[in-house]
Amino acid sequence: MDVQTHSEISERYVGTPERVEDGLAVVSLATTAEMRADETGLVHGGFVFGAADYAAMLAVNESTVVLAGADVEFPAPAETGDELRARAEIAQREDRRVDVDCAVTAGETTVMAGSFDCVVPDRHVLE
Repeated sequence: MDVQTHSEISERYVGTPERVEDGLAVVSLATTAEMRADETGLVHGGFVFGAADYAAMLAVNESTVVLAGADVEFPAPAETGDELRARAEIAQREDRRVDVDCAVTAGETTVMAGSFDCVVPDRHVLE
């Protein structure tokens, strides 16, 4: 895998790349007790979203890629102990804008799905 972006991200919170190819990425995230939102073991959606966002960034796989927007839904909850799998694939690319479709599953259950609006600026957004 030739990963060109997000080189210092903590895989502990957003997952580990399993596959990074041209326009496609898969990330796995083992949910832990520190990700839970309450005593039932419900995983906070931010961690689910983070895995999806990371997969989208890897699908684009350019050093300066950033998220400009997202349209997602959470059809089912994730629970502590779930092994999540985020799969992202480029749906459309136009100049520096890239639309990425992503789904996050826990086993056979989709826990998040949607689209990410990504931008690849000429230089890092903090420069």
